[in-house]
Amino acid sequence: MQTLVICIDRDNDLGEKAKLETPIVGREANVQAAVALGIADPEDSDTNTIFGGIKILDELRAKGVDSEIVSFAGDKNVGIISDQKIAEELEIFLNTNDVQRAIFVSDGAEDETLVPIVQSRMKIDSVKRIVVMQSENLESTYYILKHVFSDPKISQTFFVPLGLAFLIYAIFLLASYPEGAVVGILAAVGLYMLYRGFGLDDLVALEKERLWDAFLEQKMVFISYTAALLISLVATVYGATEVWKLYSAEGVWYQGILTLVSVFINASVWWYAGALLLADLGKIFDLRMENKSIYKNVAISLFVIATGLLFWGASTYILATASLSEGITNNAALALQYFVYSVTIAILIALAGIKYSISNQVSEKEDREKSRKRKKLV
Repeated sequence: MQTLVICIDRDNDLGEKAKLETPIVGREANVQAAVALGIADPEDSDTNTIFGGIKILDELRAKGVDSEIVSFAGDKNVGIISDQKIAEELEIFLNTNDVQRAIFVSDGAEDETLVPIVQSRMKIDSVKRIVVMQSENLESTYYILKHVFSDPKISQTFFVPLGLAFLIYAIFLLASYPEGAVVGILAAVGLYMLYRGFGLDDLVALEKERLWDAFLEQKMVFISYTAALLISLVATVYGATEVWKLYSAEGVWYQGILTLVSVFINASVWWYAGALLLADLGKIFDLRMENKSIYKNVAISLFVIATGLLFWGASTYILATASLSEGITNNAALALQYFVYSVTIAILIALAGIKYSISNQVSEKEDREKSRKRKKLV
């Protein structure tokens, strides 16, 4: 076909509200989908997006252009997961249809973030944004606020920090320690803002999806990831307990921030390393069962061990200089030797991981070239 009219529903309203599967191909199918979505939610702007795409399709066909319309939908977890789903649907469609160019139809800037994904696979002639005209009553402040706060993306950003603040304040009041409420609230809200600011919510949603798929497919990675999560929790509690012992005895101004951080790292670093190694071993087991290459995961395991050695050696030396180590590492000169040894061993382990990874990459390339030559001969 000469031109493809693409309608994008990034948050999958077609699936969540109208219970339809995508991609939806053809004029009649899209008319039925728009009607079904309009009945399910008359206020959803994706209905107008599809009707706008149908209008563009009719105009193209009236000019004699060989064209078709298709609607793609993502996932309710808007971000990496939804974009990957739309990209997969687009790839499957393009593998079975010869498309020269496209017209991208959306209802706003959020859907238009998919333009680079589509543009990397075909030429886009035009981007059409469908703007819904509203009556004066709908433009009232009450209506706008009501619909803004009913949007899960906005309500989570606004209400979750407030809910955390109120909950923490109530807990400190019940504990008869209102002075600590300010510290707890600032810490919780700060962590939440960092969590959203670095886009970790998309990564967490993606990992949750993968973990659930691993559970349904009965893969070892589900058990190993769950165990790693529990070990990480134990490591955090254990490290925080050791820090609290020192803090409650002398206070942060006596020991110093660096010393307290070193106590936490020294107490928990091998717990965290063990958790990462366990998660990676589960992945390696599943890859071996599927007869896939494991060299990347083996290299990752070696890098985890090397990183653990670096953090352990550095924290041990810092604690020794502060006279807080126990046993043979209490001697600062000996702790310095341990630090130098740990750095040296870590570099050697990292180099071994790099060499192992590179050698396997080279062997894989050679195998691919041999298989290609065999296919050409056949």
